[in-house]
Amino acid sequence: MASKVALFGLAFVVLCALGPVRAEERHAGYYYPPPKTQETYVARAKTLPDSDRKRRLGFVTAMTAQMMSNPYPPPFAIFAKGDAAEKLIIVGLYENSYNTLYRMRGLLAMLTASARMTPFFNEAGVEDYFTFFDLAKLLGFTQITVSDGRDFAHRIDIK
Repeated sequence: MASKVALFGLAFVVLCALGPVRAEERHAGYYYPPPKTQETYVARAKTLPDSDRKRRLGFVTAMTAQMMSNPYPPPFAIFAKGDAAEKLIIVGLYENSYNTLYRMRGLLAMLTASARMTPFFNEAGVEDYFTFFDLAKLLGFTQITVSDGRDFAHRIDIK
């Protein structure tokens, strides 16, 4: 009995020393490797008042459906995680496709170009100013993690 109490006490001390488990650590190692690089993007946009979990999941579902309708397999998977689906995750599906920060930034630039062609950006007159990160902010995403699905991951915190 005393050894169980001592073992529990040791486990408690170790867990306290490690601190609380953060949500991104929960996803790292499951959906992508722990991010080696990180940045913060201060958005030009404000979150739309009616942006909620349902809207973010709808966005991800629409993007996935669009990619699945192409006559070729999608180059990446996109999905939302977190209690409020506030974390956008993009994972490359092919070997050597998005395995550097520069390739991942190229993908994000392509996503910016796509976002700028949307009626929303055009009607709002922000098609030459807002980026994909601003679109994410409009939808209420607070974080984007991009990964090659094997060795590389980069996280963008959206403020």
